[in-house]
Amino acid sequence: MFTSIDAFLEEFETETAITARVLDSLTDESLGQAVAADYRTLGQIAWHIVGSYNYMTYLGLSYDEPLAAEEAPSSAAAIAAEYRRMTQTFMRALRSQWTDETLSRVVNMFGEDWKNGASLRFSLRHEIHHRGQMTVLMRQAGLRVPDVLGPTRDDWIAQGEKPRV
Repeated sequence: MFTSIDAFLEEFETETAITARVLDSLTDESLGQAVAADYRTLGQIAWHIVGSYNYMTYLGLSYDEPLAAEEAPSSAAAIAAEYRRMTQTFMRALRSQWTDETLSRVVNMFGEDWKNGASLRFSLRHEIHHRGQMTVLMRQAGLRVPDVLGPTRDDWIAQGEKPRV
C-alpha cells in the first residue's frame, strides 16, 4: 500500500512510460489479435487499460476532462493518445485533490473496503498485468515488443548478440 503521493507518482510515472511504449508499438492491424476466439483482442485489452482510469473517480477523484469513452477507437495511435491524456488527467486530479493522509481513507471498491493507498497499488498491478498480456499478443501479431523491464529478444539480436534464454 502506498503511504505517500510522491512515492506513488514516482512508480506511476515509470510504469506508465513503459505502458505508453507498448501502446506506441501497436498498429491498427494488430488491434484484432486475440489468443483464441472469444477472448479479448489486443485492442480491447489496450482500451481496457485506458478505461480503467475512469474507475479512479470511484475513489472520490474528479477529473477536469471527460472520462474515456466506452467504445474503443479503431486507431492504435488514438488509443495511445487517449492513454496519455487519461494518465495526465489522473495525475493532475491526484496531485490537486489528495494528500498523504487521503491514502489511508477507506473506500468501498467492488464490494470490499480498500484504503486508497491499496487501491493505487492495485491499479498499478492491474495495468502491469494487462500490459503483459498485450506483449504476448503483440508477438503473435508479428510486432516487435519494446523493452519493458530489460532487453527483449529483438533488442539482443539488434545489438548483434545471441538472444539469452
